[in-house]
Amino acid sequence: MSSEDIPEIRGFRTRAMVWLLHQFFILRRGMTLGVRAACFDAEGRVFLVRHTYVPGWYMPGGGMERHETARAALTKELREEGNLEILGEPQLVHVYYNRNASKRDHVLFYRLTVEQTAPRAADREIAESGFFALDALPKDTTTATRRRLKELSGEVETSDFW
Repeated sequence: MSSEDIPEIRGFRTRAMVWLLHQFFILRRGMTLGVRAACFDAEGRVFLVRHTYVPGWYMPGGGMERHETARAALTKELREEGNLEILGEPQLVHVYYNRNASKRDHVLFYRLTVEQTAPRAADREIAESGFFALDALPKDTTTATRRRLKELSGEVETSDFW
């Protein structure tokens, strides 16, 4: 971990928020399953978002709802978090166990090429977003985000844990 990255789930407030959300999800979902994607533009830059409710920069994604396909969830989350359209076919990279979020959470991680249809304005969920060169990621990019990008580039072996 470098001095620039931060853990995805740290601090009392963040842990409490994640715990509360997962208590709600227990009622809605037996196991939580989410999608997240390394979204690259034509220039090879990766798209990242900074949420209002947790610290750090993340790759876009979110939870799958009952009766929702992974592709539909991916399309929905990318549209909501970045006004992103998928170009070509998403490549499923790996399925991770996200034990930091809960004992029941898994993440389907994709790599894909996207095009942004319009800049994403800040709102209650997304504070900031944008495309970044891989050698110029924002200071507070999460440890897991940096790890996934290193896995994609072959710098490190793929882990089973988010």
